Amino acid sequence: MKKYMFNEEKTFIALLFLIMGCATFPFLSKQQPVISEDAQIIKISDGYTWAEGPVEDRDGNLYFTDNRENLIHRLKPGGTVSVFMRPAYRANGLYLDRDGSIIACTGDPKQVASIDKNGDMTVLADSFEGEPLNAPNDLWIDKKGGIYFTDPYWGKEKERDRVLYLTPDRKKVILATKNMVKPNGVIGTPDGKRLYVSDWNEKKTYVFSIDNDGILSDKKLFAPEGDDGMTMDVKGNVYLSGDDVTVYNPKGEKIATIRVPETAANMCFGGKDKKTLFITARTSVYLIKMQVQGMY
Repeated sequence: MKKYMFNEEKTFIALLFLIMGCATFPFLSKQQPVISEDAQIIKISDGYTWAEGPVEDRDGNLYFTDNRENLIHRLKPGGTVSVFMRPAYRANGLYLDRDGSIIACTGDPKQVASIDKNGDMTVLADSFEGEPLNAPNDLWIDKKGGIYFTDPYWGKEKERDRVLYLTPDRKKVILATKNMVKPNGVIGTPDGKRLYVSDWNEKKTYVFSIDNDGILSDKKLFAPEGDDGMTMDVKGNVYLSGDDVTVYNPKGEKIATIRVPETAANMCFGGKDKKTLFITARTSVYLIKMQVQGMY
């Protein structure tokens, strides 16, 4: 197991590696209000083609997808990794539902589905206004049980890109907004008042107000960078995944950068104290200890 140290004693060694062109570990900037002082980014599992969509269940199991291999893996608290679901219908983003099941955005077929502990799947949504979904990518469940999910269209028709909302009774899909180019990562505030959505094409992240009917309004620029996935801590800080993991406070000010050895695809909080940030990054899964608890 590799450990990547970030204390002052390692600074000279790190600089020497950079000069030699042999650096194999990332760096954290000095001012890190959300990261533990003795933080290490640790690779806990590897060998994947595109690790994505991490989510931890109530028993401490971490589930994540390998979209290109059409698998969902399960990492147990003891460190054992096994295949949880095969085939996984090209699952991408995952989220834990109120009953402990996993909600997944899948690409083949294109749907939002619930997966129980046995790996049995129930389709929740596979169409909008009588037409098939585009490509469900990422999702967030609000306090009422409604599901926001991004549904980008990877063709030329810009009008088809949208964020959709599956109502709390799970019976109707409505258009939350189509005021995006290529919506991707999504997360909302626990009070259900704001939704953050990244735009893959624009490389920006926006924040919307959530109206009582679930419709999104008052679009504002939140961060001058896009992301693949996102999460949030209990202070309302928003975490964006990309080349690094960047952290923005609720005002849209960047407060931290977590350097990851590989391109970060997504992340979630977990562990007994909810202070472990799990990061899926291309071929590997990493963790880093945080000072702040995660909201999701």
